[in-house]
Amino acid sequence: MNVADACFIRVKVQSEPYDTAAEIESAKAAGGHVGAVVTFSGVCRDESGRLAALELEHYPGMAEAEIRRIADEAAGRWPVSSLTVIHRYGRLTPGEDIVLVVAASVHRQAAFDAASFLMDYLKTSAPFWKKEHLADGSSGAWVEAKDADDDAAARW
Repeated sequence: MNVADACFIRVKVQSEPYDTAAEIESAKAAGGHVGAVVTFSGVCRDESGRLAALELEHYPGMAEAEIRRIADEAAGRWPVSSLTVIHRYGRLTPGEDIVLVVAASVHRQAAFDAASFLMDYLKTSAPFWKKEHLADGSSGAWVEAKDADDDAAARW
């Protein structure tokens, strides 16, 4: 049996908010013997005070498939028992949750590494596009990819 086959993987792409605590409990229950759970929650931010909202678009079907491919790769690299990735789309305001990664494992290092890997690859490989809507009522630009994100993914 492939190691990745032993890992419970859940991928969701949705517009509605998610319940982080419920997702953690679900990952623990699905994971069997769990000694560590690592979570990452990405939040819509507005560092300069000019953003009213961030609009996230995705390619339905392709986004889920690519996230699943990334999760399968993580499960093949580290002995994790459960991985959950939830990515939202639609119009999100500063402070709203965008993405949740939950990695459960017997030991902490595998959970940390898998969660970090997932986020680094989500930023560079998952087909999502972000457009800024500014506080002054105008539309800003589409958010460009960052070299730092490519550098983070390259370390794996």
